[in-house]
Amino acid sequence: MLISRFNTLEEMVFPFVPDNDSGSVDFQLSRLEGIKKDASSIDFTDSDIELPGTSRKTVAEDVTPLLIEGPPGLIVVENLTESVQDFLNGDRKGDAEKLTFLRCLSSLSQTSPYDETAESFIHDHLEQIVNAINMIIQQEPFHSLFTPVRQEVFIAITDLSSQEINLLFGSKEKLDLFSNLLKSIITLPSTKILNILQAVMPTGQYNTESLYRQTFQAFCEMLQCLVLQDPHLENLDQILEYMEPWLQSAKDQERERAAASMAQMLRSLSRHANLQPPLHFQNLGKLVALMALLCGDPVEEVMQEASEGTHHLLRITLRIKCLTNDKKGHQNFKGAVKKCKELLEIYDIRQFYSNPFKIAQVFEVFLNPNELSQYIITTLDGLKNLKHPRIQQSAGILLVTMVQCAETRFEKVSDIIRAICGRLPNISQPIARQHAMSLVSLFISKPTYTDIVLDHLLLHPIPFDRHLAELWRTLDVDLPNTTWILWRLLRKLQKCHSTVEDKMAFIAVAATDALYEIFVGNKLQAATYRLFPQLLMTLLIQMHHSIGLKMSDVFVPNGMYIEEELVTTCTPLSFSIQATKALLLRTTCWFEFYTMEKKKGWNLLELESEHIQGVSLLANVLLEKHAVLAQRTLYLLIPLLNRGNEKHRLTSAAFFVELLRSPLARRIPKRYTIVRLEEWLHHENYQFRVLSLKGMDNLLCYHQGMEEIQDMIPAIISNLSEANERIVLLSINVLRDLLNTMDFTTLKDTMHALFSLFSDVRPRIHLLAVNLFGDSIKMVKSKDKKKIEGQILESLIPLLLHLQDEDDDIAKESSRVLSIICHFLKWRIPREVYHKDPWHGRSGIEAICKFFEQKCRGKCNMLVQAVKYIQSDQVNLRREAIFVTGALAKFMDYNELRTKGTEWLEEILRPQLYDPEPSVRIIAAQALIRVQRAVLIQPEPTPVLLLNLTISLGAISSTTLELDPDIGGIKRVERTRLKRPQLQSLAPQAPRNLNIPHPASDRHDRMRTTTPSILKPSSLQRSAAAEGEKPRIWVGSREKGQGRQDPVPQGSTLFRDSFRALWRGGLWGSCGPRSPRQKRAA
Repeated sequence: MLISRFNTLEEMVFPFVPDNDSGSVDFQLSRLEGIKKDASSIDFTDSDIELPGTSRKTVAEDVTPLLIEGPPGLIVVENLTESVQDFLNGDRKGDAEKLTFLRCLSSLSQTSPYDETAESFIHDHLEQIVNAINMIIQQEPFHSLFTPVRQEVFIAITDLSSQEINLLFGSKEKLDLFSNLLKSIITLPSTKILNILQAVMPTGQYNTESLYRQTFQAFCEMLQCLVLQDPHLENLDQILEYMEPWLQSAKDQERERAAASMAQMLRSLSRHANLQPPLHFQNLGKLVALMALLCGDPVEEVMQEASEGTHHLLRITLRIKCLTNDKKGHQNFKGAVKKCKELLEIYDIRQFYSNPFKIAQVFEVFLNPNELSQYIITTLDGLKNLKHPRIQQSAGILLVTMVQCAETRFEKVSDIIRAICGRLPNISQPIARQHAMSLVSLFISKPTYTDIVLDHLLLHPIPFDRHLAELWRTLDVDLPNTTWILWRLLRKLQKCHSTVEDKMAFIAVAATDALYEIFVGNKLQAATYRLFPQLLMTLLIQMHHSIGLKMSDVFVPNGMYIEEELVTTCTPLSFSIQATKALLLRTTCWFEFYTMEKKKGWNLLELESEHIQGVSLLANVLLEKHAVLAQRTLYLLIPLLNRGNEKHRLTSAAFFVELLRSPLARRIPKRYTIVRLEEWLHHENYQFRVLSLKGMDNLLCYHQGMEEIQDMIPAIISNLSEANERIVLLSINVLRDLLNTMDFTTLKDTMHALFSLFSDVRPRIHLLAVNLFGDSIKMVKSKDKKKIEGQILESLIPLLLHLQDEDDDIAKESSRVLSIICHFLKWRIPREVYHKDPWHGRSGIEAICKFFEQKCRGKCNMLVQAVKYIQSDQVNLRREAIFVTGALAKFMDYNELRTKGTEWLEEILRPQLYDPEPSVRIIAAQALIRVQRAVLIQPEPTPVLLLNLTISLGAISSTTLELDPDIGGIKRVERTRLKRPQLQSLAPQAPRNLNIPHPASDRHDRMRTTTPSILKPSSLQRSAAAEGEKPRIWVGSREKGQGRQDPVPQGSTLFRDSFRALWRGGLWGSCGPRSPRQKRAA
């Protein structure tokens, strides 16, 4: 016969709750007080903890006796199996057929203990039964409840489960059925809406509200049966996995049903469970978090159900931990039990959900590290609940309380941090975001977890998104721990500098970006001040390593994706520069920041060749305005100078040598200063030599290490021949500081090296060399004057020539040194030397040259000194060197000049006739004439007419142009007609290789002004050259039928070259009046 069914809630039987259960959840743990053993060695068993209200009866013992009191008849079993079989094989399946099938299946399950045929039938058709029930559930409408089909489904599954026939767990089809069952009951509309639907669409057969209560109670009984049939709690694990989304649902009625069903299931489990090891419940932390969150639900009914369920869960947790003897998770288990008892005695349900942080405090001692991580990750999901701020607030309190209580018992901290970072974009409420980020601050402040948190936070794409940037900026840690956190982050960046790899480590760029965000947030200000020297130097070294790199040159970990736009716009160097700027601003180094901006210091730091200068600029300004910070950095740099690769050492050394100007540098042992500077002085890298010289200069400012540095003077002098300008300039500065300590031999070597720089084309080097040369002369003692006189005399002509240098500073310094030399030699130098423009009057410079020649005759070859500047790049020096050469040749000793010859001078001067500068060509022509005349003419020559070019200006007078070497140019002379005897009287004084033209006739004197034939060869000359004859130069004027043309032999090369220079210089046409034709052409 069929088992009768109950159609009203009043007739429903709850078989798992004792009749004497009053619903109170106040536990009485009186028997726990009798435990005498120590907590460290105590062994708990189920018999040790016997809680009142806890029954050990099995489900079968507690169930009300069934209506079938004996074995069913064969006919009944056959009828039941046929009915089930017909439904499984039939096509038409209405509500009546479904109800018949489900009731027969339920009755058949109860006959299985007495009939093997029924049991065998169910097991043989189990898969078909599962599919049939799944089909029935899926056909039920989710928006209404008009039939008891769902109720019968839950009852049938409960009956089958009580006979250990599993329809819900194991295979995919069974799990799908369980998921559909949960969805079909929990997603129903609220009771109010169901009543409205019944009023709109009355069926007249069932009361909707009563049917809903019966159906939901049947669902709860099914869950209770499932967990009680499994002493290992594996089914509880499965139920929680599918129930979790509904416990966190945004709809109030869904959360209420899920919480109520879970509370009833936990109550039944806490009172009737017969737990046996091994236990497979792996989600205790998640369940505690879900129930704790529901205790802060805004719906009153949900809070009450969750609070009751949490009390039952605490009892279950206590039994689980006693059974598993999990002493590793909580060393003081006895204290935990006592704490649990006190809580349950003092607080009732309402007080419990009013103080959710108490839940975290009690459960914390029972949860192992893995369960703690589950708790944190699950509670984080509560922060995403935008609809209910109260849940967010409870979640934040639960999280902070649990982390503070558990302290160092977490093991999967990386998973927790990953969960926080992953959920931050979905948490929009400021308070909720603050709670989530405060967890990171709590974890990172624990020394045990600092590196774990940092490693995970740094493994995010850079630049950090706004959520992660906010996380870095809002790190709020207690003062004792701020320095530790910043130090650990700094060490991760420093470790990247000690290794040499093809690509930059990603962690280096990420740590630099993290430091920038921390500086911007300014939450760790005290630690930033304390670690300023380390932070500054590490960022400068990172900057040096980043020069020239792109994001493609950074080794990105597998699985990380960086946007293409960021790859092209961001560079590792930009991260380090912005972090350094933020550091200066947050440590109130305003002056340093603006000085770097004003003097383009950041641009210097970005260049490989100028990076050291940028570091030096920052070190100088830091020493000027923040001496205390600079001195702390100085002590830090001493051990850094020998660490890392070359870039690391270069940056440290650049900062170190600038800080040697600090008075505190006197306290540093010489083995850290002088010895190191000497090593760098001989380093193959020129930048280390630059730093060595700069360090010596800084030390000598305070007269430190003079004796030791004095031994390095030969090496310093050798640096004067370096091609690098900075090395030469610094060497000169160091030699200037050591000038007072030099002996005569060293001083002489120094002056010789400085004299070699007089012809240097670099103005700064030239200026400092001349300046130091003059100061060196002052240091020569009287007894050593004769020994160094020759070397000083060799500098006279170079100094004289540089009076006309393009650089005014060099010209002034040359004049000053000339005065020093004359005072040293006790000469009374001509006043023309001190003239503002001594070259304005040629007689003045000739007087100077004559004075120097007479004073230095037999002591030095001044002509050689002048010749060296003929090839100068400066037009002024080149022109005046040529003129001085001619002037010196004029006043040189005649015998000495003839002995040495002038061919070498002519070879040097002759190319200058083709100089692109016209004035140089003219002066070169004059110098050539003077050089040859100096050999041909006896001493003290008189002015001679070298060239008489007559230009007829009329019948009365004539104009003569004379090239006179005494005045250094061409002069125009008005004179009357010259008679032949007068001209012949002048002829003996002319050079022997020049042919003087015959005197002009009257007719010749009256000729019109024409182009001189010497500049424009006649047709006769051209024809003579064509016939192979020796060409001649014609002097005089050409006019048809007039005048006489007297040839001058071409053999005089001096004559030819001189006039060629005059023609190229354009000076011929400027002399004398021009014809009307020439005026029109102009």
